[in-house]
Amino acid sequence: MLTMTETDSNSQSQVPAAADVPPAAEGGRQGQSQGERRERRERRERRGRREERDSEWQERVVQIRRVSKTVKGGKKMSFRAILVVGNEKGQVGIGVGKASDVIGAVRKGVADGKKHLVKVPLTTSSSIPTVVEGRDGAASVLIRPAAPGTGVIAGGSIRTVLELAGVKNVLAKRLGSKTPLNNARAAMMALNALRTHKAAAKERGIPLQQLYS
Repeated sequence: MLTMTETDSNSQSQVPAAADVPPAAEGGRQGQSQGERRERRERRERRGRREERDSEWQERVVQIRRVSKTVKGGKKMSFRAILVVGNEKGQVGIGVGKASDVIGAVRKGVADGKKHLVKVPLTTSSSIPTVVEGRDGAASVLIRPAAPGTGVIAGGSIRTVLELAGVKNVLAKRLGSKTPLNNARAAMMALNALRTHKAAAKERGIPLQQLYS
């Protein structure tokens, strides 16, 4: 039968001391902690880049209307929001969202606008390179370049589209319908049809100097 002193000595001999821990285990824990810190840092960087990318976009509400749909049980009421999304650097889009509340409709409109972006070629004077006309339904819009200092001479939803696209000197005229959505879409069609002089010369297969002669 073992005595108390012998039992204590045996138990102490079985428990390893801190100095007896193999360095490989410590290195594994240290490498794991470094990997977790690296992943957290990468997640923060991705979140920061996403927030910075979202912060450069601006959205403006063109129209919010209360609409209804006749269903079997009666009329279903909802809200329709028309928004223009742009970064004032040559990219702009129009979105339409419909939801049971205004906030949900605006959120859907912003998401829809970012899916239908148009690249606008801008000149050094923040204008458009050529005269262009766009048409959507019964709406027709004529857009002309202007000299520096002219400003945005346009009205309604056309002005909103041009401002968020980054155009600062332009002349625009509404020629057809007064519907805000059709006018905005007509302006988008016109901006999408814009071509720079270099691109036009390349499409025609002629030198750039021939366009100015």
